[in-house]
Amino acid sequence: MIKNLTILILCLASFTATAQYDGKGENEVSRFRPGFIWYFTGLKPAKVEKVRKYDRLIFDVTYNDWIGDRDLFQNHWSSIGLNTNFMFDIPLSKGNTVSLGLGVSHEFKVIRHNGLLIEDELAGTTIWQEKSAIDKFNKGIFGGNSFTIPIELRFRKESWRHFKFHLGGKVGYQVNAYSKYVTGHGSTRDVEKDYGFSDLNGLIYSAHVRLGLRNWALFGSYNFNTIFSNSSSTKLNHVQMGLSVSLF
Repeated sequence: MIKNLTILILCLASFTATAQYDGKGENEVSRFRPGFIWYFTGLKPAKVEKVRKYDRLIFDVTYNDWIGDRDLFQNHWSSIGLNTNFMFDIPLSKGNTVSLGLGVSHEFKVIRHNGLLIEDELAGTTIWQEKSAIDKFNKGIFGGNSFTIPIELRFRKESWRHFKFHLGGKVGYQVNAYSKYVTGHGSTRDVEKDYGFSDLNGLIYSAHVRLGLRNWALFGSYNFNTIFSNSSSTKLNHVQMGLSVSLF
């Protein structure tokens, strides 16, 4: 019994020693494994003195909403989007505990709402209107694609299983946006899609934050500019909340 207990204690101690990676030891098995794609070090093996870099390929899976003339959390839970971020991680301190993130990002968003986006081409406005009893559509969707340049100030502990905090912003362009209304089901299903928003705000500038551990983080973002630019249009600012996964 004592022999078995001794072996168990030694195994646990060995596991703990290898698990607590701090990025400094000569024999650390995880020296060059910053993310899910752990074994990729480029065309050549990584040098011993090479600084570890993190969060270079990040996917943000988001719930999308808007705020302004409409309150938060009034839209359907299936308002899901995806941000794909290709980033450089530029160390600003020894051990890369403080770094600068800079790159390019693609954002796809879907906001499922129970209303109508009515465009007045003559006035150049877009008004959100509550669905009435005579409106027969099952669901209304506002969606679109954009490209942005993100920049982040990153703070992290000097360890493989590090705690991290990213504070950043994005500047970019809304490539397209559409409204879609679905009526009926199955063989009677009819989809009406419209890309015409005369006052769509092409400019995007936003702030975002990530807070998490190692490859995982909670994500939040707020667009300072409204989706529609006309002062007489419904005031809606895009908001995102979700989970970030860093693969490399």
